[in-house]
Amino acid sequence: MDFKTIRTDAVPEIRLSGRMEFTDHDRLVEIVTQLRDLGGSRVVLDLSGLEFIDSAGLGMLLILQEEAESLNTKLIVRGAAGDVKRSIELARLSEIITFEH
Repeated sequence: MDFKTIRTDAVPEIRLSGRMEFTDHDRLVEIVTQLRDLGGSRVVLDLSGLEFIDSAGLGMLLILQEEAESLNTKLIVRGAAGDVKRSIELARLSEIITFEH
């Protein structure tokens, strides 16, 4: 998995791409650091470039949500499509995390 941070005047974004899998746990630490550095009241996590997510990746989304809550930041996830969207729906993460379509 790769990620890129986009700082804008509006809402900053973290864009994920590739495959979000168990082996990406080390990258999660980097994303959490970016989340902390961005600050602010809202951050968008853009999954439009994500091709695959496994159960560990779903867990990482929950970790990012918890981290955002601890920073008093609203995490908004958008752009999930295909198998990634189906995995998120099956896990019922929309009951915990804010998703935009």
